[in-house]
Amino acid sequence: MKKRILFVFLLLPLTFCKFNKEQKIRIQELNYPAELKIERRCDWGWQTPDKALPEHTVKHITIHHGGEYFAADMDVVAYLRHLQQWSRTEKNWMDIPYHFMIDLQGNIYEARPINYPGDTNTKYDPAGHALICVLGNYEEQVLSEAQLNALINLCAFLADYFHVPAKEIKGHKDYTQTLCPGKDLYRYLQDSTIVRTVSRLLQKKEE
Repeated sequence: MKKRILFVFLLLPLTFCKFNKEQKIRIQELNYPAELKIERRCDWGWQTPDKALPEHTVKHITIHHGGEYFAADMDVVAYLRHLQQWSRTEKNWMDIPYHFMIDLQGNIYEARPINYPGDTNTKYDPAGHALICVLGNYEEQVLSEAQLNALINLCAFLADYFHVPAKEIKGHKDYTQTLCPGKDLYRYLQDSTIVRTVSRLLQKKEE
């Protein structure tokens, strides 16, 4: 009898580990309005992570830039696939650190599922933040009108969807010592262009 009890207890840790390894990733899918053109993960070849993080509740919207020069002829999909692989293998992160990516033409791509917090190389806690990354280095590149419009419309959608006040739309550098999201992008936060326009869009939606 004692041997049988011992055998059962020995099996329990193995069963528990197997369950953890095979647990499925829950992905919160968002319902975007028709006017917000979004490239879904399945459209660019995103691969489901093999591990999850504790889920979070979105309370802030935080804007980043890629931090490296992005040329007009670069393949965005190839870049995203490489970024996903690098994030998982080199950084040991769950996925791409950002929830959305915006390219030079203002196209928006889904990245990390919104229900999981992002990652960062800097000293701030991204839990509770919806992270948007604009591809490029805006210490040296110039943000286009198409990118700015896409960024504002995406911020307005997320603010409405998650009930985030427009004043909680900020840049990465508002939370830690960094140049991100670059001076040419950050100026639209400094002069309140983004927050003011998002506030107007949200107010219009309520009317």
